[in-house]
This record gives sequence, structure tokens and C-alpha cells, in this order.
Amino acid sequence: MAAKKITFAIGDVHGEAERLRELHALILERHRLMFSSHDIRVIHLGDYVDRGPDSLGVINTIQNLSAQKTVEVISLAGNHEEMMVKALVAGSGTTYDLWIENGGDATLESYRRGGFKSVPIAHIGWLMARPSVLVDREERRIFVHAGVEPEDFPNESEATRLWTRSDRFFDVQTWSGTPLEGWTVVHGHTPTPNFEPEIVSEQGTRVNIDTGAVFGGALTCAQFAPDGSISFFSV
Repeated sequence: MAAKKITFAIGDVHGEAERLRELHALILERHRLMFSSHDIRVIHLGDYVDRGPDSLGVINTIQNLSAQKTVEVISLAGNHEEMMVKALVAGSGTTYDLWIENGGDATLESYRRGGFKSVPIAHIGWLMARPSVLVDREERRIFVHAGVEPEDFPNESEATRLWTRSDRFFDVQTWSGTPLEGWTVVHGHTPTPNFEPEIVSEQGTRVNIDTGAVFGGALTCAQFAPDGSISFFSV
């Protein structure tokens, strides 16, 4: 039987490229020192762009890690990626203005500083290709940006996966008797009140690793060890 993977999941980045590079370095070092006999998987939970100083750098950093053949990298879509793509396709109007008001101005500035007059087609294509969820049935874990709908899982809408803040999802007691019962859901999107990672268990387990990196908190990684334990580290 093949050894289980060591999985690292990273919460909302929002343009914090320098800290993402630091976190990637920590992940690779942990893998080398503690889990070298296990394959490594790094999952980004979305919201790479907007608000922070270097959205361009975040995308480049993720793509650089993805180019390493020894690391499996899965980068999910967030609601800010959806807003950005829709705004760039529209080019102007309400959709575009909404994105600018929610941090898109900082994203465009990062591209201008990087020598681009506009967001490259290749980056738009990369953003559009992001999946909205990863379901690991072997480990009974779901990785998603915002959350899922307990009654509808695994057939909830893309909008739910990218945007939900539903009490039905956040209150894990309501998972009882639904397809979500007994699963672990790892998500971001909603910054934790104290900027610390959150684990809530009842009829399942909800792990929130949006610790408000762009709002003065840390950029957090959840480590899912082969023995089933969960731990966190941040920069």
C-alpha cells in the first residue's frame, strides 16, 4: 500500500506574495525534515488577488511552485478570482466597478508595477481554469474556498462554494443526517474573529484557515499529517 500524502492547505492570500513565498519555503522544509517518505500536496483555497500589495506576485509564486515536479499543487477558485474575471471580461460598468471597489484597484496596480498595461491573457485563462472544490473521498476531506451546502453536497452550486456564509454550513450541528455528516471541510473566505485558525467539530469538522492576512492577521497553513492529525503554522 502506498504511503499517505502529507497535505498542506493555505488560506486566503489576497496579494500577500512575500508571505506566501515564506510559507511555501516553510512547507517544503517541513516536508524535507519530517515527512520526506510521503508525497506532498499543497492546496491553495483561493482569493489570491485583490486588496493586498502584489497579486501578480502571488499568481507567479503559485505557478512557480506548480512547476516543481516533486510537489502536487492544487489551486482552487475564490470569489475574488470570479469577480476579477467577470470584471475584466466586462471591461467597464457595474461589474467592473464592484471589483475595483473590492480590491481590484490594488490588483491592477500590481500588474502595472510589473510592467503590464493590462492583465495578461495567460493569467486570465489560469484564473478561469481554477476548480471550485477538491473532494478527497479517501480521507473524507473537502477543500473549498467558502463552504458547501450540507443538504446538497456534493451537488451544491458554484456560488455556494465561492461565496457562502450560511449558518447551515457554519453550524456543524446542522450537518447531522445530511450528506456532509462525518466529513471534514477545510475552507477560508470568512476571516476568523480572532485571526486564529478555527476547528469546530460536532456532526463533522469545519476548519477555517482564513486568518485575515490582508487585514493585519497572519497567512495560515493547515498541515494534515499522514496520522490524521491537524496542526497549523503561519507567517
